[in-house]
Amino acid sequence: MRNGSYAVSVMRNILLASVILISGGTVTAQAADGDAAAGKTVFNTCKACHTIEAGGPNRVGPNLHGIVGRKAGSVDGFSYSAAVKDAGYEWDEQKLDTYLKDPKAALPGNKMAFAGVKDDAKRADLIAYLKSESTK
Repeated sequence: MRNGSYAVSVMRNILLASVILISGGTVTAQAADGDAAAGKTVFNTCKACHTIEAGGPNRVGPNLHGIVGRKAGSVDGFSYSAAVKDAGYEWDEQKLDTYLKDPKAALPGNKMAFAGVKDDAKRADLIAYLKSESTK
């Protein structure tokens, strides 16, 4: 009988762990599914320094058209900090999420004078907007 209660305890722990993993995965997936229309509003803050349209000019910051999948520090004609030029990665949703949350912590030495988008949903919306505008 003791082995039977041990088996029930193990099964209960496995079930509990599965529920935690599944719900955690769902929360992560929801955070990644931003609303591009809402992200357009969030992007209004970015417009002071960035353009998003294809062929748009660099301003204080580089043009962001095609940012998802682009090598960090690679927009022609923009003077990047060494930190961004030497980042050695392409911008994907995860990198953008980390960077946009806290640019100075994510990439120390970068020149972007922006505290970040602390709200997870707004950040997901902004990334969805950047993606949607980059394909136009």
